[in-house]
Amino acid sequence: MQEKSITLEDGRKLGYWTYGDPTGIPVLLFHGTPGSRVWFKSDDSQAKAMGIYLITTDRPGYGLSEFQKNRTILDWALDIEELTTYLGLVSFSVLGVSGGGAFAAACAYAMPDRVQKTALVSSAAPFPEGKAPKDMAKENRRAFFLTKYFPWLMKRANLAQKKVLEKDPDKYIKSILKGNHPHLAEWDRTLLKDKELVELSLYHAKEAYRQGVEGVLYETNLLAKDWGFDVNEINGPVRIWHGEKDTLSPVGEVTKLAQQLPSCEVSLIPEGGHFLTENEELWIDMLAYLKDWKASVVLT
Repeated sequence: MQEKSITLEDGRKLGYWTYGDPTGIPVLLFHGTPGSRVWFKSDDSQAKAMGIYLITTDRPGYGLSEFQKNRTILDWALDIEELTTYLGLVSFSVLGVSGGGAFAAACAYAMPDRVQKTALVSSAAPFPEGKAPKDMAKENRRAFFLTKYFPWLMKRANLAQKKVLEKDPDKYIKSILKGNHPHLAEWDRTLLKDKELVELSLYHAKEAYRQGVEGVLYETNLLAKDWGFDVNEINGPVRIWHGEKDTLSPVGEVTKLAQQLPSCEVSLIPEGGHFLTENEELWIDMLAYLKDWKASVVLT
């Protein structure tokens, strides 16, 4: 099992794992909502070949990381500050995928002297007036609505998903492979026909629900609120990769986010959906961007 953890100053456990080259350029990878530290079955050959030290994490309530009451998006930066200090890293870059984008932005905001570059991939964006944008897939909008107003219904649905993942993984895999997924872009539907990719998503999802469902329910509500910091105060370099056909995080809201970032480059993928890191060419492009700075580590 891919299991490493540290105990934070407040006594909570924080889970993480590492891939690639441990002597390479450090990049912290933040999962979506829900998600976990498990990104590859063994290692990432691209990160290793490119000399990148890829560090994945579990946010509170996911995987190995203990639930944190009343946490904010900015609180994540404090956890990452402790983790990177423990790992002996002075400087590093961050990559946030989907819901993880908000947490990557928080780290860039809170640690400008340590975060060298920030990548936001298929990122969430702040909700206008706390409401999911109308051009988001109705399935996603419904999840945000129910989590806020009828949390018991979403808890029941997530518990049912957790039960299938743990008790009948074959059913989960078959439902993904054979499903039509009409609310997703063609890009995403094609990827969900890849059995190896779907099997990997099983491990990723099982770890997401390892402790229960409170983590995803809390975070879903958290992402719908004000992020708690001004993104226009993120002065470090940011690059956004986003699919123009993304139905889960509409490109229009992300474009608005990009306009608020002082130093932001945007790469829009014309036919791209939500699942961009699964595309090898794009993944290499992301890693190459994040690698392009001189890393420093604590000498011990």
